[in-house]
Order: sequence, then structure tokens, then C-alpha cells
Amino acid sequence: MGGTLGGGGGSGPSIDVVVAATAIPQRAAIRTEDLQVEKVSGVFINTYAKASDAVGKVAEINISKGTIITSDMLVIDLGQISASTAPAYLPLAQGYVAITVPTSEQQGVAGHIVVGDYITMISSAQTSLFQTATKASGPPTTVVKTVFTNMRIIGVGPAIIATQPANGSGTSTTNPGAVGGVSSSLTLEVTQCDAEYLVWFLQNTQLRYTLESFHDYLAAPTGPDSSCPNVLAAHGVTADDVNKRFTFTK
Repeated sequence: MGGTLGGGGGSGPSIDVVVAATAIPQRAAIRTEDLQVEKVSGVFINTYAKASDAVGKVAEINISKGTIITSDMLVIDLGQISASTAPAYLPLAQGYVAITVPTSEQQGVAGHIVVGDYITMISSAQTSLFQTATKASGPPTTVVKTVFTNMRIIGVGPAIIATQPANGSGTSTTNPGAVGGVSSSLTLEVTQCDAEYLVWFLQNTQLRYTLESFHDYLAAPTGPDSSCPNVLAAHGVTADDVNKRFTFTK
């Protein structure tokens, strides 16, 4: 499948092909900075002429730097990578952890969220959550706030059924464990500190997700976050901590 530059060999018209600008590990979501376009002569099949056609898809195999990207190297989501070929680790940057959150058709943008996307989270919370026993409580009030932005999706499961290969042709694939057309969970790459806040929101509030435009996506983290460099930096979360950070009562 595919090959490094020059692998086509022979004569033929010069064409644009998308090439790996850096090594891309299996299960990694393809980013713009991972790709470049080169002109080559020869006969190639299933190649991409524009980097945008491959961005957002997922590497089914380890792809070496300089390799011509072909559609049979990529899939739409992680659920299409067989368990026999998938590595035992997720593509997490140093200092980050993976956490899985529930989703549904209305909560999760009708199933349009896929691996490599970035989402924003909105919390609906009652102000009574942040009132102390000594403070007089007024009538219950609901506050809606955006609490997390640019949260990177590294897994969607169970896989969306009836998905097509990355080249848009061929038979559809179905996850035997899936019972509907919309996933029930999303796996995120976050710091352990944010994971604690996220668990608090899941247990005490209602969360909805919005899907960000790909024009607003940030580069995936490549190293520790200075505000929470490792799991030992997380020290627990209370309602007061949440209110101080996200100002629900101000």
C-alpha cells in the first residue's frame, strides 16, 4: 500500500500527492502539519491530491516520514481499526490522560463528532450547588456556562455503524457491538486536573457538547501542561473550586 517518494518509478505525468511530513503513529488523527504536497512522476493509485482530503482521518498503520499517503492507510474513525492490529496505547502526550464521557444524539451533535475533532462543553447547573449552609438560599436558578473549550477527541465508541472507508467507496463496516447509528461515548485527551473537574460536572450538572469548526482547531499537545504537568498535580475538586474557576454565581 503506497510507498515512499520515488516508489512509483517509471515515466508518467507529474502529479500532486500528499506525503507524510513527519512520522505518523497508528491510531493518530491526521493533522495539517503532518502532511505536505509533493509533485511526483509515475503511476500511483488511491493517493490524495490535497492535504485537506486526509486531515481528520485516522492512521490505520504506522506511517513513516516521506511516505505517500493512500486511502487504504487511513480510516474514518478508530472503530474501523481491528483489535488485532491496534496498539495497546492511546496517542496521549506526556502528562495527559484519557477519559471517556457519555454522549447521545442530542448531547453529542447527532453523531457528527469523530476522532480528531475538537469540542466545547456547556454546563447547566443550579446555583444551589454553590450555596453554603450559612448562606441564605434564594429561589433556584439555572446558570448555563461554557466550561471547557478545545477538547480533543481521541476515541469514539462504540463505532458509528454503516461507516465508509476513507476513500468513500466499498462496502460499509459495522461494529457488532453497536446497536444504533450514534455513538454512546467519547474519549478525550485532558490533564488529570481537568479530568477531576469534568467528573464533578458529569455528577452534578447537565453537559452538552458543541463541535468546533476545523478552522479553529489547535495543535495537539506534544508535552506536559505547565499548570498540571502530571497526575500528581491533581488534588481534588469541590463546589467552591468549581465556582472559583468558572464563576457560576457571578
